Amino acid sequence: MGDTADDTLDEFFARLATVPAPSDAEFLYADDDAGRMRARNLRRYLDGVGRSASIMLLGEAPGWRGMTVTGVPFVSAREAAPDGPATRAIGPLELPEHPQAPWEASSRVVWAALASWEGPLPVTWPIYPHHPFVAGDALTNRTPRPPEVRAGTAVALELVRALGIETVVAVGRKAQGALAAEGVAAQAIRHPAQGGARLFTEQLAELGRSRR
Repeated sequence: MGDTADDTLDEFFARLATVPAPSDAEFLYADDDAGRMRARNLRRYLDGVGRSASIMLLGEAPGWRGMTVTGVPFVSAREAAPDGPATRAIGPLELPEHPQAPWEASSRVVWAALASWEGPLPVTWPIYPHHPFVAGDALTNRTPRPPEVRAGTAVALELVRALGIETVVAVGRKAQGALAAEGVAAQAIRHPAQGGARLFTEQLAELGRSRR
């Protein structure tokens, strides 16, 4: 289903740039210093973890403490530190001089759960690729609206195609429903946020065992 050379991701990045960003959502890969830094990190991640992944964990949306800082799903400044788990898996990632948050709970849970994963790591991506926030306060998170999710689904499916992903696992019901609307059946596991850390960890471990 294709390889992960940079040119195979061109259509993905092109589609990503066409997803509308309302006034209460941020496009993370804009043509400015912060956006270009995030884009470099994302390409490094997709060309590293994505090159060998057969599974995609499809989450909901970027959070202001994590992906909005680094540009990489479920990676906050803590995971991207020189001795952080994302750095060990991906290689060095760039960080802003003054990150707007030092850590994100969901990122910590995801990488702790992946520590015992055997074989190539799953690649992660959100069903809505922009950071949705409460109007007037970018340092918040809000649930993406149904039209936003629909707009992001095509981007997620393009990434699945570009990386040659065999299995998509929805992290939360929102991603599962969006995929179902496009005729894609996907198993759902609990999102790690809002009290879901233990069940997410258990279900991810079971998923890993089932792939051996």
